[in-house]
Amino acid sequence: MTDTLVPPETDTNAPVLTPRRPVSMTAVLVPGLRAIRLERALTQEELATRARVGRKTVMRAEAQQEIRISSVRRLAAALRVSPARLQRVPPESH
Repeated sequence: MTDTLVPPETDTNAPVLTPRRPVSMTAVLVPGLRAIRLERALTQEELATRARVGRKTVMRAEAQQEIRISSVRRLAAALRVSPARLQRVPPESH
């Protein structure tokens, strides 16, 4: 027997299947983080402490790996910027 999507009120014995959220809904990239952190003259450890996230979260974010949106919000609050600003690609510095 294969699982099918059936509203629970139609068949009480059918399993209720819920689709998984796409990763992009819960995890994001923050390319602007490093530049803003350096503007504020903060170390990764200092930022992690202020934002109440792990230092590895800051390291992953700066390495262009996805982090949870809740971590993005904490980092943005600690840096006093909007989460959207962290998600912008910073201009190249020459």
